[in-house]
Amino acid sequence: MTAPARREGIVSEISTLLGRGTTFEGKLTFEGTVRIDGKLKGAVFSDDVLIIGEGAHVEAEIDIGEIIIQGTLVGNVRAKRGIEVVAPGRVKGDLHTPSLQIEKGVVFEGRSFMEGVLAGKPAAGPAVAAAPAAVKPVDAPKPVK
Repeated sequence: MTAPARREGIVSEISTLLGRGTTFEGKLTFEGTVRIDGKLKGAVFSDDVLIIGEGAHVEAEIDIGEIIIQGTLVGNVRAKRGIEVVAPGRVKGDLHTPSLQIEKGVVFEGRSFMEGVLAGKPAAGPAVAAAPAAVKPVDAPKPVK
């Protein structure tokens, strides 16, 4: 699958690859850009970029700078800069980020929270709307005699 044009620079700078047929279980920390095309179960921590490639299966709690998801992710993500989910990506979990992009054709089961970069302050406008308050019906005006 071809990466989106604006991501070509990131994809060409991949410093580590967990290839197809590879399985990793545990805590992954890294610098630079890491691409996972295999299976990973555990936790991921980095201020940099993680790419979950098409065909990858990741079950993890992720605290990251930026993430691009093309494969399957089961777990919650907290991204400092942004989350991008690209078809045929599948995500089951909650997403916390100041910038979220979900492409048509993606399957997303969970909640999204658009949070500012500073101390978890909300960005302008909530990503998850609260349930509307109960509305009391207004009595129709009575005709004037």
